[in-house]
Parts: sequence; C-alpha cells; structure tokens
Amino acid sequence: MYKELEKFKATNSFTFTVNDSLEEACNAPEGSAGIFVVYAVEGGVKELIMVGSTGTVQNDGTLKSKNGGLYDKIVNGHQFAKTGRKYSWPAQMKLENISELEVVWYETFNADAKAIPTAVEGQVLQNFLDENGKLPRWNVAF
Repeated sequence: MYKELEKFKATNSFTFTVNDSLEEACNAPEGSAGIFVVYAVEGGVKELIMVGSTGTVQNDGTLKSKNGGLYDKIVNGHQFAKTGRKYSWPAQMKLENISELEVVWYETFNADAKAIPTAVEGQVLQNFLDENGKLPRWNVAF
C-alpha cells in the first residue's frame, strides 16, 4: 500500500473475476468521493494496473461529487471503449488473461478527511512513475 493512502480510514476492497457482476461485487459507497486502485492478482502476486478518482473540490471548500460517487465511477466509468467498466473490464481481463482483480477504494474527502481526490490520485501515480518509469498499464494518461 502507498503511504499516502494510510491516513484514510474510510476504505474497503473487493475482488472481481470475469464471471462476476461488477455491479454486485463493488462495495464502494454511492455519493462518496475518493480514489480507487486496481490490482491484477495472479498466484498471490498483486500488480498495480490502474488508479482512478472521482469528486471535485469547489473553491469554497465544498465537495461536488457525481451522483453515484465511487461506486458509479468504478462500475459505470468509461475505460478502454466508450462503455462502462462493468463491460470493458471483463473483456480486457480476457484479452490480458487476468483471472482476478482486487479493487481497493478510499474516501479521501469526507467528515474525517479533506484531501482532493485527483491530488491523491496524482500522488499515487507520481510515486508509481518514480518507481517504474511509467504509469500503470490501464492508466492511459494523467
């Protein structure tokens, strides 16, 4: 785990296989803001393959989050095609022969924490870039 994520207490994770329904597997809260990290899991070895976030902090310090929050961003956010992850992730997993994903989410902006989701996402991606010389393979750009 990245040290910048340790301070966030509202966190959980779920696993997902190509045979699962992402809508049923996802346990992220609706109406929340934060980041999620996605690992490909093979034989007990985890590889970070993606970092995403949702939620925008306004200039008055309040949060603007899309209606579905982290849950909706993970399940219905577009990736790989102009289609929701509930469709694109299983297809991409088959292409890459990934048997299982582990998704860990963190609420970064709530009553207990006031961290801008995209700033935290950027921090995690910067650390990955520093360590690996590139972004996680499912992150197209940042």
